Order: sequence, then C-alpha cells, then structure tokens
Amino acid sequence: MSLSPRDRMVGCLVGAAVGDSLLLPSEGLSRKAVAKNFSGPLRQRLLFGRGMISDDTEHAFLTAQSLLSGGADPQRFAQQLARRLRWWLLALPGGCGRATGLGIIRLWCGISPASSGIRSAGNGPAMRAAIIGLRWADYPVQRVAFITASTHMTHRDPQALSAALAVAEAAAWIYSHQASSAPQELTALWEAWRKCGSDSSWSNMIEILNQFNADGSTVDEVATAFGCSQGVSGYAMHSVPVALYAWLHHRHDPEAGFAALLRCGGDTDTMAAIAGALFGADDGEAVFPTPWLSHICEWPISLNRLRSAGAALAHNKTQAVGWAWPCLPLRNLFFLIIVIGHGFRRLVPW
Repeated sequence: MSLSPRDRMVGCLVGAAVGDSLLLPSEGLSRKAVAKNFSGPLRQRLLFGRGMISDDTEHAFLTAQSLLSGGADPQRFAQQLARRLRWWLLALPGGCGRATGLGIIRLWCGISPASSGIRSAGNGPAMRAAIIGLRWADYPVQRVAFITASTHMTHRDPQALSAALAVAEAAAWIYSHQASSAPQELTALWEAWRKCGSDSSWSNMIEILNQFNADGSTVDEVATAFGCSQGVSGYAMHSVPVALYAWLHHRHDPEAGFAALLRCGGDTDTMAAIAGALFGADDGEAVFPTPWLSHICEWPISLNRLRSAGAALAHNKTQAVGWAWPCLPLRNLFFLIIVIGHGFRRLVPW
C-alpha cells in the first residue's frame, strides 16, 4: 500500500499515542500480573474505558514541534527541543525517566544540549526517534545527526544512541520500501540495524533478532532470550529490540503486535509507543481500529494536535503548530490523580 508522506507522518505520531494509551495501564507489571488482570480484547482501560498518553507520546510530539521550528540544522533542532523539554519538566509530568529528568535539570542549569545527558542506556531517546527517522528518511547524514542531538541531550551511553538509531532506521526503511516484506528488501533493514552500533553486544543482539525472525519465533520468546522472562525493563537493549521485533513479526497487524507486547509485561507503554509509531508509519492511522482512536481522552496534546504536527512536517512547514501548552500542568495534575488511583488499585487483591 502506497501512502502519502502526510499519512505516514500523521500515522507515526497517532500510532505512538495509540500504543501508549493501550498499554499504559500495564506498565511495570510482571507477565504473571498482566495475565491475571488484562484478559479479553485490547482496549483502553485507564479511566472508565478511556485512555490517556504518557511521556512517550509527549516526547514524540515535542520532537515533531522541534523538527518544524529547527529546520535543517541539528544544533538549532537541539536548542528547540531542549527549550521544550525544560518547560515540559516544569509542568511536572506524571512520568519521567530518571536519566531524562536529570538531563533536563542539567539543561536548566545552563549546560549545553550537546553535553547535558548522563551516562545511561535507558530507552528515552528511542521514543523520540521514529518521527526523526521519517522526517529525514531520504537523508541518512541528517538522520544520524538529529538522532545524536536528541539522544545526547538526555542519554550519553552509546547503547542508548544505537537503540534510538535503530528505531529511526526502521522508520526510514518503511518510508523507502513502503509495504514490502520481501526477504531481499528486509536485507537492507537488517544491514541498517547492524550499522547502528559498533560494539559486539549490539552486533550479537541484531544477529539474534535476525535468527529469531527467520525461525518465526514469538515476541515472548525474544523477550525471554534477552533475559526478560518476568517483564521487559526500560534498558534500551531490552525494550527497543523487543518493540522492533513486535512490529516486524506482526507487521501490518498492530492488534497482534500490541497484544504480544502486553504479554511480555514490564515497560509496556514505551514498547507499544515505539511499535505503534512504526505501525502507523507503515499503514497510516487507518490501520488502528476506530475505538482505539475515539477512546483516547487527551488535551492539550490531542490526536488532532498530533495530526496537525504530522501534516505540517509532511508539507515541510517551518513553524510549530499551536497548542495550549500553559494548560499542561493542570492536565498533569489530573493524570497524576488517575495514576495514583491505579497504584492503589494494584494493591487491592481481587
């Protein structure tokens, strides 16, 4: 299926929100707890059958905004993203990884975006990577430069950079190869992934994924092979390859892909946001069932704001889309109350 750049950009951002909202309630739960508490078809469960987004989608949106206002200069993009992340943290988000939070605090202290990241291999940069990969799909040098700028702002471990590059390369490959899953076309994707890291651990991981894919192994089996039999951690070398494999193994079938990630447990919302961005880039937002879209209850970063940002990127606009950012603290207070309620709900035996 041939999609327009607009459909892919919009699908990427909306897909991240869909995956994020579906699997947010299961974040941090073990496989056993997921199996016990999440039966039946996939649906939003956060608030009376409705879903909300977390930092995964928010970062993707802020990245898209920074791509719009930063132009073709990675340093200007980094400055724009740093500014947005500083104010995002000041709004007291309900979820923020330790490394990301420390990196942003260092930004507030006046440290350059090129040096503000800490030594961490978390998956924070990977959740910002898909939209960068799409934006610079035809420009590999720019793609690497922008991913590096985004990553080093919060994470300086080479593994975090490799994982973010892998997500970006998947999005760029989608853009260039469209709906093809032919083995000769997949060869280009595997080769691109191999080049994302230079150390032996990265090379071994890619070869393991390649072999699992050739054998038709399940996502659960991949997670177990990486030592995540009870739940997938936020370590980039765990969650990112599992998310990438869920997209590739269940390509064009987001329901199966999200269900597989849910069964794995752990950092489910981030994995689903990454996979959802790729599902959406592949097939547009039409690939997601209508209830998944209509049951996302969000503001001020609504689905329409995500669509507007994606459309603006596709049309090479140079101005960020408007949104009611001063209202974000109020939204975050509401979100925090809901999350605390879910925390108490998990403590109650049923």
